[in-house]
Amino acid sequence: MGSQRLIRLALVVSLATLTVGCRENRGPDGDATSTTAAPSGRQEVVDWVNDGDTLTLRDGAKVRLVQVDAPELHSDCYGRAALQALIGLAPKGTRVTVVRDPRLDERDDHGRLLRYVFVGSENVNVELVRRGAASPYFFRNARGRYADALLDAVEEARDARRGYWGACSGAELNTGIGSVTGPA
Repeated sequence: MGSQRLIRLALVVSLATLTVGCRENRGPDGDATSTTAAPSGRQEVVDWVNDGDTLTLRDGAKVRLVQVDAPELHSDCYGRAALQALIGLAPKGTRVTVVRDPRLDERDDHGRLLRYVFVGSENVNVELVRRGAASPYFFRNARGRYADALLDAVEEARDARRGYWGACSGAELNTGIGSVTGPA
């Protein structure tokens, strides 16, 4: 009897450990903050990659990747490379999940949808920053649900001199509340 009791106790402890390990990280307001699982959102298909931070969906909607800013395509150092980075992550025909952050604006001044874009469980917004193809951008200092992940990603990219942090002298981090010059 004692050994059966120990086996049951071990099973209960194992199940409890698995359950705790499977929980998503939650922010102070209970929102999921994990970047490893795509939250629920609208399923769409990419029709065109416009530049390093804008996609056109098959239904014609334009999506501006929220909370990130990529170099301008024709005028900034690394603009074309940022475009290629986004094409690599979400090429034409890719099924994506577009997710609105209720803490942030629904659309920008140009009428584009402001969204996080996921390919599978990968947060494309965060991955662009991690690769050094974009920087976090907090319009009016509004911090969305992935702000911490974006800040961690830019720190990693800058430290590794990845993307435009290594390619462009005088690269700046402009988070919307001030600029910081990167390594030259």
